Amino acid sequence: MTRIASITAGVAIAALAGLAHAEPYKDWTAQKGAWELITKHVDSNHIDDYLTGLKSTWVVGEEIAKKHGVIDFYSINVRLESDGKMANVMFVQHYTSLGMLEPDKARDQAIEAEVRAVLPKDKDVAAVAGYDKFRTHEDDSLWQQIEFSK
Repeated sequence: MTRIASITAGVAIAALAGLAHAEPYKDWTAQKGAWELITKHVDSNHIDDYLTGLKSTWVVGEEIAKKHGVIDFYSINVRLESDGKMANVMFVQHYTSLGMLEPDKARDQAIEAEVRAVLPKDKDVAAVAGYDKFRTHEDDSLWQQIEFSK
């Protein structure tokens, strides 16, 4: 009986696999750009402190990157059940094209100069000095959005 069930399941899976074959640009299309997702675990007693620090450091850089067309969207998300051991803060940014991940000396130096004009290096270092006491890096990954054909 078990052998018949296994054979039947195998035939069903093989049949469905044939039906599920999707073709790029016909059934789905990869969208331009890339989404970067960075996750951290922050001690739940320090999430407010962390977010306050990010507002004056990370957000500054994101706004300048957005002004230069490197990204067109960014956000910080906090997990609703933030007490566990899993990541509870997620950074999201959307690069306008994969080319924006390539080095561009003039653009990169201009962005760095703008960031330093608003946030001098010594203030930046001081602002993030305590982060490693209550924050751990979990993941940093690039994702490409897919759009399905109608």
